[in-house]
Amino acid sequence: MITGVNAGGKTMLLKAILSAVFMAKYLLPMRIDASKSSIGHFKEISAIIDDPQSVKNDISTFAGRMQEFSKLFGKDNFIVGVDEIELGTDSDEAATLFKVILEKLLEKNSKIIITTHHKRLAAMMALNDEVDLLAAIYDEKNQKPTYEFLHGTVGKSYAFETAQRYGIPSHLIQEAKIVHGEDKEKLGELIQKNIDLELEAKRRLAQLKKDETRVEKLKTSLESQKERADASLRESQALLEKKYQIAIDTAKAAAKEKDPAQIHRLLNTANKQRNESRERESQQEPLELKVGDFVKYNNTKGRILSLRKNEAMIESEGMKLRIPISQLKRSGNNPPAKKKPQVKIQVQRPSHASVKLDLHGLRAEEAIEKLDKYLSDALITGYDEVLVYHGVGSGKLAYAVKTFLKSHPKIKGFIDAPANMGGMGATVVRL
Repeated sequence: MITGVNAGGKTMLLKAILSAVFMAKYLLPMRIDASKSSIGHFKEISAIIDDPQSVKNDISTFAGRMQEFSKLFGKDNFIVGVDEIELGTDSDEAATLFKVILEKLLEKNSKIIITTHHKRLAAMMALNDEVDLLAAIYDEKNQKPTYEFLHGTVGKSYAFETAQRYGIPSHLIQEAKIVHGEDKEKLGELIQKNIDLELEAKRRLAQLKKDETRVEKLKTSLESQKERADASLRESQALLEKKYQIAIDTAKAAAKEKDPAQIHRLLNTANKQRNESRERESQQEPLELKVGDFVKYNNTKGRILSLRKNEAMIESEGMKLRIPISQLKRSGNNPPAKKKPQVKIQVQRPSHASVKLDLHGLRAEEAIEKLDKYLSDALITGYDEVLVYHGVGSGKLAYAVKTFLKSHPKIKGFIDAPANMGGMGATVVRL
């Protein structure tokens, strides 16, 4: 049942529905939103639209409408459209008559589309669960129909507004409103308030659906970005772990060759790889470990020698390694199972260790190689501070020495020597 403003599109909607049913019945192409529409199949399609009045056949408008309705009682499975159902008779009497007729026709497996200005008929039919209400909407601000429809409510006819829009003098319309009575006017205001509330609810619901769709898209996008970031992080971590393990294996291989200098350089490389890997790892709760516990890091097992902040010094196969506690797992309270005898290296303290090194007269490459060997011996000996003489000269040798010291992981710091110990021609190195 379609109610609402005059010239608001009620009849066009009725004809559009009947046309859609007709085209669907005979498989004619048409534009339609299939996801939101469903068109039934009917044996017969009827329309009671025109004024059937005939002077020749002595038939009035209302009489002609009754003839059309009487034919429907002999049919089944049909759809019929009735335009301006109240046409041609007293509205109060017609309301009760059409209520009974329509409810009887609904029992015959039929569908009926009606346009009407009968508020009484619409109110009575609204109580039937099989009846849907549509109201043509009127824009009061701009004083014109919107050609949109609101579901679930009865619409105003806006007879006075329509009359004024089509040229009826304003003073006549005001006089008609007075005659119409205050009660009727209040009823119209209540209907309008109901329509306004329905429109506002509809607008808010549409906005909520848009917001929900936007949030869902944002959520999907963020989840996708997180998955890509996690995958990239796992890939980078796996690559760095592989590099670190290769460096450890290489250091172990060098240990078999009994070359302390080579061991020192390879361990520095391994530690550098470890630090890069640690920066990319996820934060984990550290284990409650103590000195002497046996732990496992990837495929490497060892015993904890000392604990410092978030790192642990472990001994594995004769080698000492610093590992983040977050990367350690418990390996039981027993020592790791003994493997086949392997070549182990025992580094002896240098017999001629000195706290001074003289690099005068050497080329930069030779000086750095000698300095690297000397620092390894000094570390093994346990010196905290040594003195390196390199001279002033052109400054190339001093620059090479200090550049190497900056990159050395075991150097805590260095400064130019005091004047009585060589000044700018020597460097004091803290280990």
